[in-house]
Amino acid sequence: MKTTSLCILMTLTLSRAPLCKAQRPSEAPPHSQEAQEQPHSQPHANQGRIPPAPPARHERSVEPQGEPRGQGQIDTRPHVSNDHWYGHDRPDDKRYHLDHAFPHGRFVRSGPGNRYSVVRIDRDDHRFWLAGGFFFDVAAWDWPICADWCWDCGDDYVVYEDPDHIGWYLLYNTQTGAYVHVTYEGT
Repeated sequence: MKTTSLCILMTLTLSRAPLCKAQRPSEAPPHSQEAQEQPHSQPHANQGRIPPAPPARHERSVEPQGEPRGQGQIDTRPHVSNDHWYGHDRPDDKRYHLDHAFPHGRFVRSGPGNRYSVVRIDRDDHRFWLAGGFFFDVAAWDWPICADWCWDCGDDYVVYEDPDHIGWYLLYNTQTGAYVHVTYEGT
């Protein structure tokens, strides 16, 4: 009887381990190591590369730069192509003025070396949570740019500190090449 009980206990214990490992990354608790180590999809935008951080612009009233397309057309949407950031708003744009920059602290895991997937999205309030438990709000005026993104499809995102608008970040979608302004709301 003891041998049978021991065998059943061992079988149950050993069979449970693969089930825990098989947990899908999107189901992992937001602060777990597993949630932060999700596999990343291959970028499709920007010629398949994660772009470097956008450079700061020194002229405060410079207009957003569009990407020239064929036949005199200009693409003015915010996007990255050949590592160049197009469509970035003017540094003196009053919509990005914050009386208190970084009220929830700085998001220190930003930049091209850190890729994330979205684990939760609240479309009504334009909020999302990245793997690792990081919470952000999309700027209301940028929401139309990203409203149709496949937020919960496992696409990868990179967060960059906005060099022109203190307290703001740029959320870059590695699949579409587009980016939007976001504020960090903490963990």
